[in-house]
Amino acid sequence: MSFSLLSNRAASAITLSPSNNFNRRRFYSHAHSNSQFHQNHNLVDADSSFNRILDVNPIPSSVFELGKMLTSLVRNKQFHTAISLSHQMELNGIQPNFVTLNILLNCFCHLSQLNFAFSVLAKILKLGYQPNTVTMTTLMKGMCLSGQVNKALDFHDDVISKGFQLNQVSYGILIDGLCKKGETTAALRLLRKIEALIVKPDVVMYNIVIHRLSKDELVSDALHLYSEMIVKNIYPDVVTYTNLIYGLCIVRQFKEAIGLLNKMLLKNISPNVLTFNILIGGLSKEGELRKAKNVLAVMIKQGVKPDVVTYTSLIDGYFLVKEVNEATYVFNTIAQTEVKPNICTYNVMINGLCKNKMLDEAMNLFKEMYLKNISPDTITYSSLIDGLCKSGRISNVWYFLDEMHDRGHPANAITYTSILDALCKNHQFDKAIELLAKIKDQGIQLNMYTYTILVDALCKNGRLMDALEVYQDLLIKGYHLDVTMYTVMIDGLCKEGFLDEALFLMSKMEDNGCTPNGITYTTLIHALSKNGKNEKAVKLHREMIVRGLSYE
Repeated sequence: MSFSLLSNRAASAITLSPSNNFNRRRFYSHAHSNSQFHQNHNLVDADSSFNRILDVNPIPSSVFELGKMLTSLVRNKQFHTAISLSHQMELNGIQPNFVTLNILLNCFCHLSQLNFAFSVLAKILKLGYQPNTVTMTTLMKGMCLSGQVNKALDFHDDVISKGFQLNQVSYGILIDGLCKKGETTAALRLLRKIEALIVKPDVVMYNIVIHRLSKDELVSDALHLYSEMIVKNIYPDVVTYTNLIYGLCIVRQFKEAIGLLNKMLLKNISPNVLTFNILIGGLSKEGELRKAKNVLAVMIKQGVKPDVVTYTSLIDGYFLVKEVNEATYVFNTIAQTEVKPNICTYNVMINGLCKNKMLDEAMNLFKEMYLKNISPDTITYSSLIDGLCKSGRISNVWYFLDEMHDRGHPANAITYTSILDALCKNHQFDKAIELLAKIKDQGIQLNMYTYTILVDALCKNGRLMDALEVYQDLLIKGYHLDVTMYTVMIDGLCKEGFLDEALFLMSKMEDNGCTPNGITYTTLIHALSKNGKNEKAVKLHREMIVRGLSYE
């Protein structure tokens, strides 16, 4: 079978023959040096095993043994080590066979080094081997892993046109690549096309598309595909049901999600820990703790052990409905199980305690994390800082801000929003403006909500010039101001008696694609009436009625 589709790449790589030592060395060493190699101990072990095989076995047997070693390395994702070992094989005069070349090609594909993968393919052809379905599927997987799904599809078409037969794994990889790229419609088209290519779609292919549809909240389409599976005698498995339950939870159709769980049980399809966690997590986020506990009871009855995700979801749910004691009880219960709380569990606890003004308890948990060698992250610090800010303990905030930075967790927009809000509420406007300058120097992008908090506080406390400076800076930087920001600025101008400027700003709103709301009109009408500008106030009132807005 000829492979003219490979001619360009194969021709450029064909020089990497066993007789060309220089090129072979360059080929392997360059691939090896392209990424950081942190598995020296694995390579030493592989070297030792390699030398033992050479000492004990004759060459043909060595190739077989080395093939097994390479397979083991690939199974453990030690791709660089496998490449190095392949290099040593050739340096020791051991000719690679078809199996070892396929393994090498697979390594390069996993490392997204497609040029080297195609070079291996050229070598396969040069040595007289015929690439098989595994070879072609591996190359398509490499293209998909590299984000080159369209190239993988072109490659597929070319291979098929040459009469090559692909299998279910091949098409599963292509469908997965399309779904990960967000091209679900194309994935569905391919799924429909497969049967014409004498390859029966399997449950894996359907699961991939159902997962993507569920993730994109196209749950009705996912359920339609599920029904199609049943009609075609392709039996849904635990992955199918888990994906559908995930989609139903996203769109808050919990009754239907629980119904699917019951259907699984009736069909003797055992839900796994992920199935239960998705449902418990979804119910907990909606505050449906009674239903979440019922699902937990089913989980335990089915012999599926709750894990840290299960408990963390319940804790989060209890805090959501202000049942702090229940949340704390679940957290303490974990200590009586084999499950160990992780960073997410502590973050949920600390955030929940801070929001319920139990700052001392949150601080104790923060200290406990260190005792258990769990490193706090940006979320942990941000929750504590928010709690300190809301408790008026701003003086303690700066210590945690410095500690965050020192530990490699720089503050983000959420952290700084809490601090700016607290400084404004405590009338520390100079510190707020100073902090804003520092944030800008760090290149951190704050959102409009944060800027609005600051501008509103400045306007309401007689710092209109400072507010205008922030406002102008936003305009210069091309921020799209929303109706709340404009209304805050209009209110600030009105309070200082700059009514004409406030009217002008309102006219500029629409020029910038932002429509005034009832609050904007109410603010201006009240200010105009208060200052005896009744004619302008009446005009705005009529305009407000025409727009169908009411006083707020």
